Amino acid sequence: MDVDIVKKLWFPILLIFLSLSSFLPPSASAHTNNSEGFSTIEVKEKSLDYELKLDLEELGHALNKETDQKQLIDHKVVQQYINSHIKLYTDSELIEGSVVKTDVEMIKERPFAVINLAYKTEHKPEKLVVQYNMFLDDSDPSHANFATIKMDGKQQEKILTFESRELEIGEVSFLQNAKQFLVLGLEHIFTGYDHILFVISLLFGAKTIRHILSLVTAFTIAHSITLALATFDIIHLPSRFVESAIALSIIYVALINIFNKDSKHQPWLAFGFGLIHGFGFAGILAEMRLDTNHMVTSLVSFNLGIEIGQLIIVSLAYPLILWIKKLTFKPIKWVIPGTSVAILAFGLVWFIERAF
Repeated sequence: MDVDIVKKLWFPILLIFLSLSSFLPPSASAHTNNSEGFSTIEVKEKSLDYELKLDLEELGHALNKETDQKQLIDHKVVQQYINSHIKLYTDSELIEGSVVKTDVEMIKERPFAVINLAYKTEHKPEKLVVQYNMFLDDSDPSHANFATIKMDGKQQEKILTFESRELEIGEVSFLQNAKQFLVLGLEHIFTGYDHILFVISLLFGAKTIRHILSLVTAFTIAHSITLALATFDIIHLPSRFVESAIALSIIYVALINIFNKDSKHQPWLAFGFGLIHGFGFAGILAEMRLDTNHMVTSLVSFNLGIEIGQLIIVSLAYPLILWIKKLTFKPIKWVIPGTSVAILAFGLVWFIERAF
């Protein structure tokens, strides 16, 4: 071939070669490709048993730890990795497993880690959802897990892969779903000490029953709006911002109560801060996998639980506040200002912890 022709064609030939090379499969890595796994989940009355079998070499690679038949992986390491890569939801609630036993078994002439996990539930679930991400995003996208779930005499089987990572069985009834989220709402408000202190701070500035109703109604409407917006993923705010803003709302109202004892909290104040608290209430729902068939029921029931809890707090706290305000004994007069100072201190601590 003429030298001049070669000189003219070398660049187009190089481009063609590079283009074709992009379609070639990547070179094999040191660890196992196309690894397999096996899952067997049995749902019991108040527990789940999960037997997980994984290629030992692939598991060791994912954990950056060499393993063999004589050296089983530390339970805590395996447990943490599995809980972060396999999510189990019973009736929409996330549960975590504990490794109770590990072993090694030869499958297709390859050593497999056999990991037995136990999951505890408060009641026998009506629906179970498994989200599987072992190895798929970390080390082996071609990994496949042959999964079987046994529940109420039914058996569901599926091959979990990169493209299809979810398996579910059962269906939650309307009443069970409503009850679950109603109780969850009650638990959330009674353990949400920042929300409780904010409501009590509002009550310190309430003058009449009608005034209380206006404050509580404004707060309820506001947090219901943002709770719905966040749950349906219409508006999303960073958790740190929301939690810090909730702490600031406590600080603000506490300062008013301390330096302006005769102030009358306005409904717009409760409404404005209620919008922020609604995003805080939505935080727990964001951690769950809400059933799309019961999304509205879950939201309404959860919100109703919050409102019932809120009414209980108001009905218990406000009579006590009124009684203290009516007492003429001077030392008693310092109870409400002193409590406001304590609430202010809590708010400041929470703000520092959450914002920095």
